[in-house]
Amino acid sequence: MHMSMSTRAAAALLALTVWSSVTSVADGGTIKGTLRFAGSAIEVKKVKVTVNHAVCGTSKDAEDLVVSAGMGIRNVVVSLVTPPPDSKWTVAAPVQMDQKQCVFVPRVVVVPVGGTVEFLNTDRLLHNLHSVSADNPAFNRTQPKGRTIPIVFRKPEIVRVDCDLHPWMRAWVVVAEHPFYAVTDERGEFVLDNVPPGTYTLQDWHETLGTLKKDVAVTDGVIAVTVEMTPK
Repeated sequence: MHMSMSTRAAAALLALTVWSSVTSVADGGTIKGTLRFAGSAIEVKKVKVTVNHAVCGTSKDAEDLVVSAGMGIRNVVVSLVTPPPDSKWTVAAPVQMDQKQCVFVPRVVVVPVGGTVEFLNTDRLLHNLHSVSADNPAFNRTQPKGRTIPIVFRKPEIVRVDCDLHPWMRAWVVVAEHPFYAVTDERGEFVLDNVPPGTYTLQDWHETLGTLKKDVAVTDGVIAVTVEMTPK
């Protein structure tokens, strides 16, 4: 259930591309938090690989719930339910999601409403992109090695993306109306910068643990927040 250092670095770089879209606020505060798993220690689950063993290997770590040794939860999407007035994206560069050794990297991305996700395929085999959504048009595209497929997402929602050829592969595209979003790292940590002073509700979403909300008061300093999520 652990990514390689190079994979984590790539995912962090992609995330930073999104977070740089927040406009600087002179007296803004920083929400710095951790999402922790409140259940017992998680045993690493393995998923059997049934095809393309030369590229995909024979098994994969299940990534639907990744918990660190310190019980931090990876890939939790943290956002402000009601953002500050006039919150707008200042950068709308395409967000990239790759397919490496038959795994989507990163597993979760955030894209602005009207923004583009560029789906890459660096594996030397055929993949496909099959979405499940309510408000954005569904897509089911075959993707050979080396082809980039750009998809524009115009409605706010969380979109699931699967590969029908490799059924263990899954990813999520979070289409966001404002830039106050973050995805927790391998330690379960996140940062929301440049938040104007005020009281906000944090929403925490995870693909298997569901959604939690927590009120937080922001000043011009650093506000530490810890949220515990329990298994359903």
